[in-house]
Amino acid sequence: MSKNKYLFTSESVTEGHPDKVCDQISDGVLDEVLRQYPDDPSERVACETYVTMGLLMIGGEITTKAYVDIHKMCRNILKDIGYTHPKYGFDYHTCAILNAIHTQSPDIAMGVDAGGAGDQGMMFGYACRETPELMPLPIMLAHKLCQRLAEVRKKGLLGYLGPDGKSQVTIEYINGKPARATSVVLASQHTETVVDKKTDMMSEDARREIIEKIAKPVLKDYLDKNTKFYINQTGKFLVGGPQSDTGMTGRKIVVDTYGGMIPHGGGAFSGKDPTKVDRSAAYMARYVTKNLVSAGVADKLMIQLAYVIGKAEPLSVMVDTYGTGRLSDGKIVKIIEDNFDLTPGGIIRALKLRSSSNGRYRKTAAYGHFGREGEGFTWEKTDRVKDLKKFIK
Repeated sequence: MSKNKYLFTSESVTEGHPDKVCDQISDGVLDEVLRQYPDDPSERVACETYVTMGLLMIGGEITTKAYVDIHKMCRNILKDIGYTHPKYGFDYHTCAILNAIHTQSPDIAMGVDAGGAGDQGMMFGYACRETPELMPLPIMLAHKLCQRLAEVRKKGLLGYLGPDGKSQVTIEYINGKPARATSVVLASQHTETVVDKKTDMMSEDARREIIEKIAKPVLKDYLDKNTKFYINQTGKFLVGGPQSDTGMTGRKIVVDTYGGMIPHGGGAFSGKDPTKVDRSAAYMARYVTKNLVSAGVADKLMIQLAYVIGKAEPLSVMVDTYGTGRLSDGKIVKIIEDNFDLTPGGIIRALKLRSSSNGRYRKTAAYGHFGREGEGFTWEKTDRVKDLKKFIK
């Protein structure tokens, strides 16, 4: 029988990428507001950040009784990311910070205060059996490569790396299952110390070191003799971070979710409190699909939810099992509607989304919102499996 083969690619970026700097700062504001007033449903945050050479601007609509020292918080996050010296093109000591935050429109608050959704839109959730995390393999490998880039930099194992970086992984699928990595792309900001004086490019020794210490430990058995590596493919990456590229909150929505494996509703997550269904309903959609796949209802499952501002219940619920379902799509939709509260209030309660200890939301703002274990990632729990298994007996 002939094998059905295809390639699929996903990318990720490091915490020092300009867009991710902005996501982390926006979520840092949200964390601080919810830390001070976790039980007050009137606290609202819609925070946007913009960063460019030497300048960070933070704005948006926030209604809160909390006090947030914006300048101090921004500088602390930049320091933690690693923008600690002018050699990286951005320095937490000296960058200018502008604050343009104002309050939420009362027209929006009127609908949300009554328990309705904070906006209209569509949100998607997904789970599959490709990885232990029940996530698509390409995006998980891309995230792990970027996490490894940050790890070796912060531990001093590759001291010449800077905060800005990206990864990309192409996986060959055979009969619907991931088989091997055909190509691996790593781009990382670096200092002059690894520039070959003869070629004015990053040295071959440094390229090999990145492959050995970053790519191979992450991709392991997915690599073979035919895997191609592309390391700082232009030749060098001296100018990075906000000096090289402007960053904005919400520009890495595919990185944040499933790496392009399924559709995206278009709404960003970072800087939004849980009354915004762009974020909370996407988290709930992941929670629903992960529990259903864990329960054996399907091996691969996508859900779409849709809302309108001011109304609590979703306008529509749609699922696709890609032919792997033990039940019909219609029956699965009925199970979801009968067993999960999909209103904004129900989602917030089920996933405990108003709690924000230990920088919960900032943790989500780099290396993906899904497929992550640990404190705060309540939408990754599979605590409904026992209840759901009864539907497939």
